[in-house]
Amino acid sequence: MNKKADTYPSKKSKFRHHLPAEWVTFSVACLIVMILVGLVLYTWITQEDKPPILSVSSPQSIREVQGQYYVPFTVKNTGGGTAESVQVTGELILDERIEESGEQQIDFLSGGETKEGAFIFSHNPQKGKLVLRVASYKLP
Repeated sequence: MNKKADTYPSKKSKFRHHLPAEWVTFSVACLIVMILVGLVLYTWITQEDKPPILSVSSPQSIREVQGQYYVPFTVKNTGGGTAESVQVTGELILDERIEESGEQQIDFLSGGETKEGAFIFSHNPQKGKLVLRVASYKLP
């Protein structure tokens, strides 16, 4: 008997017989889809709807270039939600008064994400008190 006759439908038969490779491929594809659906459902059920929790730090050293002082900073969102228009402020306090201040705006900070930037001051921040903080954000 001809192999093509066994594999492909004849004019009399409405259904054709599937090859084992087709069944294996179909099974693997179904398994992948079921795993993805399961992961999405698991994440949806277990993930809490947490608001953004923002923190700012200056882990690196201050550097001086041509009389200007560069103060690097890192902003981290440890919460679950996304924050937009994150405003970071830096104030340099010398002799009990604010000598210089600056603002940075970060457009988008998702949960668990970290962004870096720098403030530039004309006075040496090491001779005073430097205050870095997150001033505001909005929800998307």
